[in-house]
Amino acid sequence: MVIDNNFYMSLALREAWKYQGLTYPNPAVGACVVGKNGEILAVEAHQKAGKPHAEVNALQKAYAKLTNNDAILALKESSEIHNYLLQNHNNIFKDVTIYSTLEPCSHVGKTPSCANLIASLGVKNVYVGCNDSNKIAANGNNLLRQNGANVYEHILEKEALALLKPFLLWQEKNFVFFKWAQRLDGSVDNGIVSSKASRKHVHALRDRCDLLVIGGNTVRVDRPTLDARLVNGKAPDILILSNQKEFDRTIPLFNVKDRKVFIANNLEKVKEYKNVMIEGGAKMFEATKDIVDYYLAYVAPTFGGTLGFATNKKEYFSIVHSEQKEDLLLWLER
Repeated sequence: MVIDNNFYMSLALREAWKYQGLTYPNPAVGACVVGKNGEILAVEAHQKAGKPHAEVNALQKAYAKLTNNDAILALKESSEIHNYLLQNHNNIFKDVTIYSTLEPCSHVGKTPSCANLIASLGVKNVYVGCNDSNKIAANGNNLLRQNGANVYEHILEKEALALLKPFLLWQEKNFVFFKWAQRLDGSVDNGIVSSKASRKHVHALRDRCDLLVIGGNTVRVDRPTLDARLVNGKAPDILILSNQKEFDRTIPLFNVKDRKVFIANNLEKVKEYKNVMIEGGAKMFEATKDIVDYYLAYVAPTFGGTLGFATNKKEYFSIVHSEQKEDLLLWLER
């Protein structure tokens, strides 16, 4: 039987992209567990910092499938899942293969070591997208090899590094992404553009950001709150990019508890934050293009507006990731 390693790794990558931006300060990571006959036992991702890593979530689901015992699925904390698997695995993982977009972690932090768990379960074949450059968590591949596992590196490495890019930038400076929503006709006006699911996703991203950049005209016209209420999350600090410093302080964004609001005609404040989201239209696009790492576009399958997002200048993007729900979600790079 021919095993398509790229196919299984692509499943792990696609699952991880669902949580891009939501795992800060941790990286987005996906994992796929495959049975001895090539059957897919689990495809999971790391979903939130402090919660189980991708490999642990995948092994948890795979255990339930292999044993027909759902008791393990009630466990939520990583240490609980680790302990349950170590005490009850009975060598059922000796013929499975694990695909992980990132080298399994070797250290014990808020969660136990994934590499130690995989080695202890007797998994013989591990395929890795890209190696971990974080010195604290690295060397998981070596640990696995020392315990008898076969580790195969650089599987869809280019795609794995694209997924990892925000995390790599957090180590050096910051990660800045620009978000907008438009219809199929390119319009951005005339009421709500994107679906409820897309708006909820935006709020989840705001919850994980520490700074949100918005234009002064948008603040005056839309009078937004710019919080994360749809996910009961925290509201990020705000930088209003504006030449005019005077604003109506009854605009809701100024009255969110524990939030700092800055007003400036430059982007220097962005350097003080690690995970930065920019919302806006064509003018904001032009003003921030030199600092943006990724673009996030929500394209609604509708017509209905008159004002387009696009600038008059030609711009070319590569699609880093696409996902279709009620709207088309595109992660882009200039």
